[in-house]
Amino acid sequence: MKALALLPLLLMAEPASASPKTETAVLAGGCFWGMEWVFEHVKGVTNVVSGYAGGGAGDAQYDKVSSETTGHAEAVRITYDPAQVSYGKLLQIYFLVAHDPTEVNRQGPDAGPSYRSAIFPQSPGQERFARVFMDKLNAEHIWKKPIATRIEHGGFYPAEAYHQDFARKHPSYPYIVINDRPKVAALKQKFPAYYKG
Repeated sequence: MKALALLPLLLMAEPASASPKTETAVLAGGCFWGMEWVFEHVKGVTNVVSGYAGGGAGDAQYDKVSSETTGHAEAVRITYDPAQVSYGKLLQIYFLVAHDPTEVNRQGPDAGPSYRSAIFPQSPGQERFARVFMDKLNAEHIWKKPIATRIEHGGFYPAEAYHQDFARKHPSYPYIVINDRPKVAALKQKFPAYYKG
C-alpha cells in the first residue's frame, strides 16, 4: 500500500453538517469488536456502538446474523464531533487502519456476508462524499486489488450488551490480541494527531 497518498482526498469538500454538535457514521468492516476499539481511540469520537446494519429489526440478533441469511453486517455506529474529526478523516481511518477494504465478505479469520465491507450513509451528503472518496481511492491504486466496499442503506440495531466494548474489557482475549490490537497500533502510527489513549 502506498504511504498515505491521500492529499487530494483532504481537499475534498466535506458533507454539510446539519447539526454542529454531533454527527453519526455507520461502518461495517469485519468483526465489530475491532472496529469499535479502533474508533474508540479516535479524538473527537464520543461514542461507538457495536451492532447490525443492512437487515431487518427482527433479525438483529447475533445467533441469526451468524447464520449469514439475514442481510445484516456487523457494524459500528460512531458518534463524533465534526469540529474535532471530520467524516472524511473517519473514512481515511476506516480504509487505512480499521479493516482491509479489498476483501469480499471476509476480514481476517471471519468469513461470510456479515463480515463485508460496507458504508451505511446517514445523510445524502455522506453518501455523495463516500462515493467520490472511494472513486479517488481506487484511482490512486493504493491497494493491488480494487475496493470491495459497498454503499448500502438500512437501519442500525445495537448488538447484545456482551458485545459492547468487548475489546476494551478483554484486551488479552486471543482474538483481540491477534486481530485487533495491531489495528489500534496502526491508528497511533498513521494518525498520531487523532489518536487518544
